[in-house]
Amino acid sequence: MELLLGLSPMTQSDAYATPMVNSFTAEPDAAPYDAVKPATDLTAVNTVNSPMAGVSAKQDLTKEDQIDERTFNEAIWKSVRGAKARMPEPRHDLYGVVPNDQAKELDDDD
Repeated sequence: MELLLGLSPMTQSDAYATPMVNSFTAEPDAAPYDAVKPATDLTAVNTVNSPMAGVSAKQDLTKEDQIDERTFNEAIWKSVRGAKARMPEPRHDLYGVVPNDQAKELDDDD
């Protein structure tokens, strides 16, 4: 909506989002389509044999924000990428991610 109205991004999420302009056309396409069913079992869960299952089981899930977030993220990473996969370090900066034309607009708002 911001792009349509010529507004600057209202939040960081807006600023870093990929514009959806290429998702739309001037004329609708009413042709029927075949839905693609997922090949992945959407009901599958990690088991006691999953990577880091023992470490994850020791986390305090009785109250929100009590877990070690890095450990949980690593367990998810290894369950998807494999037990020996090394999770990259988290990035907490967004320097260089904003397109130049939007970066100037963000600086002007400060």
